[in-house]
Amino acid sequence: MTENNGSLHAIIVMGVSGSGKSSIGEKIAAGLGLPFVEGDALHPASNVEKMSKGIPLTDEDRMPWLDRIGETMKASLAKGEGIIVSCSALKRIYRDRLRAAAGGNLYFVYLEGSKELLTDRMAHRKGHFMPTSLLESQLQTLEVPTGEKGVVTVDIDDTIEDIAAKALKALAALGITG
Repeated sequence: MTENNGSLHAIIVMGVSGSGKSSIGEKIAAGLGLPFVEGDALHPASNVEKMSKGIPLTDEDRMPWLDRIGETMKASLAKGEGIIVSCSALKRIYRDRLRAAAGGNLYFVYLEGSKELLTDRMAHRKGHFMPTSLLESQLQTLEVPTGEKGVVTVDIDDTIEDIAAKALKALAALGITG
């Protein structure tokens, strides 16, 4: 396990679709002076096609995607660089797979919000392949990471700036600073 030296770590900004993973991840990355990787960009084309058609992904569909995210984090850490990645990380087995890929040097920012707020956000975003109809399947799949080591939970019923500020404060409490 790599020692936390204030900047050498990987952070996954996680939550269901519509929680603000990308927007908040970018703000956290800027606040910590680390690169941000959009996890959705690492999905195989077959996953994007399924989700675009409103078909929920299976565990089998998600594993190659999680492995690509894991490889991206591992490569960054191997170069001595921290990284922020957006990833739904809905199940504990997914988070454990990502932890293993990062050599245990991984933290999660869990973005938590009500179904009503998430639905509203999804309905108003432009140009995303994930239809609002898949929110219910994500909520059913979600295993809330309460009590897991290295996880901070931030409520999303606020502005992007305030959510990111709360996440950065929670990370700082764990010794993660820019």
